[in-house]
Amino acid sequence: MSKKVLIVGGVAGGASAATRLRRLDEKAQIILFERDEYISFANCGLPYYIGETIKERDHLLVQTPEAMRARFNIDVRVNSEVIEIHTENKTVTVNSKEKGRYEERYDYLILSPGAKAIRPKIPGIHSNRIHTLRNIPDTDRIKCMVDRRGVNHAVVIGGGFIGVEMAENLKERGLDVTLVEAAPHILAPFDSDMVVIAEEELTDNGVDLILGDGVKAFEEVGNQVYVTLNSGRKLSTDLVVLAIGVTPDTGFLKGSGIALGERGHILVNERMETNIPGIYAVGDAILVLDYVTKEQTAIPLAGPANKQGRIAADNVAGLHSEFNGSQGSSILKILGLTAASTGANERTLKARGISYQKVIIHPVSHASYYPGAMPMTLKLLFDEEGKVLGAQGIGYEGVDKRIDVIATVIRMNGTVYDLAELELAYAPPFSSAKDPVNMAGFVAQNVLEGRTHVTTWDEVEQMEPESYTLLDVRCEIEYMNGHIQGAINIPLDDLRERLGELDKNKIIVVYCQVGLRGYLADRILSQYGFQALNVTGGYLSAQYQKRLPQTELHAADVGGRNSRIVIDPDTQVMKEVDGNVMSDPQENKTMVDFSDE
Repeated sequence: MSKKVLIVGGVAGGASAATRLRRLDEKAQIILFERDEYISFANCGLPYYIGETIKERDHLLVQTPEAMRARFNIDVRVNSEVIEIHTENKTVTVNSKEKGRYEERYDYLILSPGAKAIRPKIPGIHSNRIHTLRNIPDTDRIKCMVDRRGVNHAVVIGGGFIGVEMAENLKERGLDVTLVEAAPHILAPFDSDMVVIAEEELTDNGVDLILGDGVKAFEEVGNQVYVTLNSGRKLSTDLVVLAIGVTPDTGFLKGSGIALGERGHILVNERMETNIPGIYAVGDAILVLDYVTKEQTAIPLAGPANKQGRIAADNVAGLHSEFNGSQGSSILKILGLTAASTGANERTLKARGISYQKVIIHPVSHASYYPGAMPMTLKLLFDEEGKVLGAQGIGYEGVDKRIDVIATVIRMNGTVYDLAELELAYAPPFSSAKDPVNMAGFVAQNVLEGRTHVTTWDEVEQMEPESYTLLDVRCEIEYMNGHIQGAINIPLDDLRERLGELDKNKIIVVYCQVGLRGYLADRILSQYGFQALNVTGGYLSAQYQKRLPQTELHAADVGGRNSRIVIDPDTQVMKEVDGNVMSDPQENKTMVDFSDE
């Protein structure tokens, strides 16, 4: 006798479960319920349709009910909401637009109800000019407003992925955009020393960014919405997009006996099975195992949801499949930038009491001598054994593949030594002979083996000023065009001859542009009996963290006043982003060769 399987909800988890189950069991009776009209759509693409990067609305529709029936023989029932589950007699109650209210029996049940946008009880929040973005109808409503004449300004509430993507796409449509985030920074997966780069990209492109200030009230007056912030500041806008997070859409499970977490997420085991035998759950509505911290958490991402749907179907079909957790690998476009992360961030590790170390490097996307090399910043978190715990990357090119490689190493329980040893594809247009992933591994390996002694700007600020000397080992022209207040300048190439200028009774805190020359100075100083600390990420990290004003070289020095200068990590020479390289003006030669790194 064939089994009868009901699937509640489509999109990533439910649709994946349905099609996987059909491929495994041709005779199973599969019914998929979707309370809306659309069973499988590209929800990650919704902001880009509003921004008109995606031109055709139909391109958002991954599967239609008709295609699912024709190819997979799945009974798809749209506009049909499952409102109750009766586990004692294995039935569900369905409220159908076409059939009305009825009961449906099951042998197995797969729940993929997803999550719904949070709409807090703020005065005035029910205005027709205030929208959330979760599905196709939401998208249609927002795009209809943006397409109107007279809609010139939008306020986006929330600086998560959807909020930032909406800010970008509304800006691309020509609107003035204000992004409001109640937390001190946007994009929670990123640490503050990294996310400031993304924040600068938004502000540089005209997005008005308000941080550390939440919404107190809305008021619709005529064609305007007035947004009152907790600080008392008032904003006037034509359109508001709420993007302050999601909550599991599991209210219909009340009284079913299915176990839920504190915030309403469905509890499942590694086979995606709930506490009720034969009932499985996947997607945004469940708690999963954090692959790094080994604790239960919510990670509402499409990639894990698809895998979970497949695993649930396997187990319904009699195969033994397990979901071993999610590390939250994610990426987004922020105007010209790419920002990506995987694994744990510092905030998570501190909250869980997990000890860690970190390094920050500022490599370029491919060989510096090949035109078009672009700067990026990589941050690596690892434990005392070298196990990789997390990574974050932000830059203009090549960030995605570096984070993907590190994500793979995390999944394999790999270490920084593995990063150093990886043999990655190299040709000048694509990478460097020592890829940024290798470089992150080299630096972390040096930290663990005591060959360098890293610190951070946060830690330096907590030190007693009289206990250390701040040493800038960049060349004189770099120092003259911007340095940390109180730093003395001894260029790296002069350091051995000028050691007598330093006090051995003080800690020598060294920095260069990105950290490499600081590492070399650390090696010299340590072997001459000094206690040295090298600031990871160097002066460039200080600039990103707004610890000092952004500076530029004078037009007479290089290229022109609008030139964008980076320090090449392979050669440690000043370099314009367009690929024109300027050697050290004092020596007219490459300053450092670290082939023996």
